[in-house]
Amino acid sequence: MKKILSVTLGLFLSAGLVVEQPVEAADKKVRAQMAGAFPSSTAILGAAQLRFVKLAKEMSAGTLDIKFFEPGALVPGSQYFDAVSNGSLDMAYTAAGYFTGKDIVFAMFTTVPFGPGPGEFLAWYEYGGGNALMEEIHGKFNIVSINCGLIAPEASGWFREEIKSLDNLKGLKMRFFGLGANVMQKLGVATQLLQAGEIFQALQLGTIDATEFSMPTMDLTLGFHQVAKHYYFPGWHQQSSIGQLYVSKKKWGEFSKTQQEIIRGACSANMLHEFAESEAKQFGAMQELKAKGVMIHQWPKDMLDAFHKAWLEVVEEQKKKSENFARVWKSYSAFRDNYKIWKDNGYLQ
Repeated sequence: MKKILSVTLGLFLSAGLVVEQPVEAADKKVRAQMAGAFPSSTAILGAAQLRFVKLAKEMSAGTLDIKFFEPGALVPGSQYFDAVSNGSLDMAYTAAGYFTGKDIVFAMFTTVPFGPGPGEFLAWYEYGGGNALMEEIHGKFNIVSINCGLIAPEASGWFREEIKSLDNLKGLKMRFFGLGANVMQKLGVATQLLQAGEIFQALQLGTIDATEFSMPTMDLTLGFHQVAKHYYFPGWHQQSSIGQLYVSKKKWGEFSKTQQEIIRGACSANMLHEFAESEAKQFGAMQELKAKGVMIHQWPKDMLDAFHKAWLEVVEEQKKKSENFARVWKSYSAFRDNYKIWKDNGYLQ
C-alpha cells in the first residue's frame, strides 16, 4: 500500500497536479501603518525602511499591507515609543536609542560606545541573551521590538572649526545620539537629541554648533557639509548600530503566526542588505565630500583615550541609576569577555 501511495504521489507531482496552497488562502490581509524615523530620501537608512515594507509584502504574497509614512506625518518621531505602546500607532521603524528618556537601557539596544562590530553585536543578540532582554523590557510597554536594521561604523561628528584639544569641545552645543551623548557631556559639551529631519536647520541657524548623525552617505544627503567642513572619525560612539521595528502588541496579535515569522524574516533580510550597502557606499561619499571641501580628520589617540575614560565613568553611573541598564550591561559585557579569546585569535589584529 505504501508503495502504491508513493507511486501515485509521484505521478501527481510529475503531472503538476499537487501545488502549494497559496499564502492568501491561509492568511487574511492585514493592513498596518508604519511611521519612519528617517526621511525616505536619506541614503541607506531611508531606503531600508521602504525595503522592509517591500520585502514583507512580497514574502507574504500581499497579505501584509504595510504603508510607510514619512517622519512626523502621523506623530512626531520623539513620540513613536508612546504611540506604539498605547496602540495609537501600529508600527514604527526606528531605533531604541532614541528613547532613553524612558530608560537609559534603550540606548544599549542600538549601539554602545567603544562597542563591538556588527558580527559580535549580532552574536550577543542572537546567542548571548540580548534578544531576550530587549523583548522583555519592551514587552512591559506593550511593544514587540524586532531588530530590523544594521549599519557599519558611523562618523564621529561635524564641526565648524577644527578640534585640536579637549578644551575646544567645552561649551559646544552638539546634537548627539545615545550613550555617546553622556560621554560628551562629561567633556563639557551641551548635547541634545534631534530627529534626522531637524538637524540641518538647527545647524544652519546656529541652534547647535556641531552634530553627529550617521555615516558619510547619509550625512551627505542631509547636507551638513554646507555648514560645517570638519568631519571626524572614527565613530567611537557607534562602531555598529542596530535599528528596530516597533509593533504594538495589539497590532501584532492581528498577524497570523506565519505573518509574524515573515515580518521577522523580512527584518533579517533587510539587515543583511543594509549592512552590505553601508559598507559598500562610504568611500564614494567620502570622495565626494572631499571634493566639496570637507576636511576629514582622525581623532588623535589622547582624545580617544579621554573619550574612553569618560565612557567607563558613564557606565558606572548608569548602572547605579537603572536596574535594567545594570542587567543588560552584565549580559553584554560577560559575552564580550568570553568572545575576546575568539576575537583576539580568530581575526587579524
